[in-house]
Amino acid sequence: MNPSLDVITIGEAMAMFVARETGDLSHAEHFIKRVAGAELNVATGLARLGFNVSWVSRVGDDSFGQFVLNSLRKEGIISSAVTLDGRYATGFQVKSKAENGTDPIVEYFRKNSAASHLSLEDYQPLHFSSARHLHLSGVAAALSASSYALLDYAAGAMKAQGKTVSFDPNLRPVLWPSEAEMVEKLNHLAFQADWVLPGLKEGIILTGHTDPHAIADFYLNQGVKAVVIKTGADGAWFKSADGAQGCVPPVRVENVVDTVGAGDGFAVGVISALLEGKTLEQAVTRGNKIGALAIQVQGDSEGLPTRAQLNQ
Repeated sequence: MNPSLDVITIGEAMAMFVARETGDLSHAEHFIKRVAGAELNVATGLARLGFNVSWVSRVGDDSFGQFVLNSLRKEGIISSAVTLDGRYATGFQVKSKAENGTDPIVEYFRKNSAASHLSLEDYQPLHFSSARHLHLSGVAAALSASSYALLDYAAGAMKAQGKTVSFDPNLRPVLWPSEAEMVEKLNHLAFQADWVLPGLKEGIILTGHTDPHAIADFYLNQGVKAVVIKTGADGAWFKSADGAQGCVPPVRVENVVDTVGAGDGFAVGVISALLEGKTLEQAVTRGNKIGALAIQVQGDSEGLPTRAQLNQ
């Protein structure tokens, strides 16, 4: 019997080793072990806010895979749709310790990982139909053709059932054969979503437009209901199919520790608020707040708040 779910997301998780010392990664000798993955970050943030969340993936039958599964249990994320795949390994990454708000250097070891073998076999109809929302990102879409097919099918199936879908492009150009294919495939997924959440630079690449209005209209004209564009130091800009639009200023942060995960935190804020029936402006405001919390600590998901912390 499947529990009633609020959100399902699909993606890859990796073990992550974050250097304790700043400087060149080749010189680092001490690391902090964490779990990483864009879609898992979103699942974690939503679970901490009290949503019933399932994360769909594959992990290797190895210590890293067990580490990921233990992390899911710790966060209260449902793992019944995670396959333990003994044929392939769980990926991992090594990340430098950044300072002064600069972006850390991240080296990935994920080729032919268990998660890259996600496919239509991982679509469990009863499990997906028990959820009211599906969140997808461009990271899982880029893992392999079979992983992309799973996301495409899941998006279509959920839409056909009247469920909502959100999509964060989360561009990873190095994982795609070409930029043209990346743009085509990701826009196809975006057109099936209700809420699309690109960064401004991502929007420019995906649409060819530089103006936020034009970027939003590119998706709204394809049936998307709301577009939220992250504009960095300027906050975020939004526009909906019903005519609502505006800009929400950023939350100022005195000490930026780790910028990785900010976009995932933003997605947590927007998705959680919209699922609670709040306005798009309120959702973007929450997205800015959680994104700001995420960058004040080291680690991809350590700064994502509980409900009590969010309400402080």
